[in-house]
Amino acid sequence: MKITESSRLLIEHATLADAEFFHRLMNSPNWIEFIGDRGIHSEKEAKEYIQNRLIASYEGNGYGLFKVSLKDTLEAIGVCGFVKRDFLDSPDIGYAILPEYENQGYISEANQVMIKYGWESLGLKIIYAITSEKNARSQHLLLKLGLHRVGNIQPEGFDPDTILYEIERRE
Repeated sequence: MKITESSRLLIEHATLADAEFFHRLMNSPNWIEFIGDRGIHSEKEAKEYIQNRLIASYEGNGYGLFKVSLKDTLEAIGVCGFVKRDFLDSPDIGYAILPEYENQGYISEANQVMIKYGWESLGLKIIYAITSEKNARSQHLLLKLGLHRVGNIQPEGFDPDTILYEIERRE
């Protein structure tokens, strides 16, 4: 199901048919380094992740991480969307992209339309983001998107160098 789009990208619900893509993405070097090894070592495990995390979030929260595809080929290249975390009072925006599509502006473009979707379709008043102190590229992107650094946080299960960013909706 289509969520939103930009001039080059289609953002839609992930399905079980996307298991091979998620297997590749979740085992890419940047995912492993900055998001963490989720133990997705087969397409079967990717299907379980899609069902139990992504689809469950769409159904339970009305949002989640969505598949990002190139409009012209429909090739899946990344994810972008919102994650509900117990330690935050509003969702945080998350994203990742396959290495061969980095540095082409796709993740910035996906996040811009996703923030607009959060404001207009989900009625969010604030959007958070979290990243590692080590992930300078992610920090740069968040600032470019208009988020500002709130400070370091230490939620259980995260690195002690986790940074919280936020952006408030302007009426």
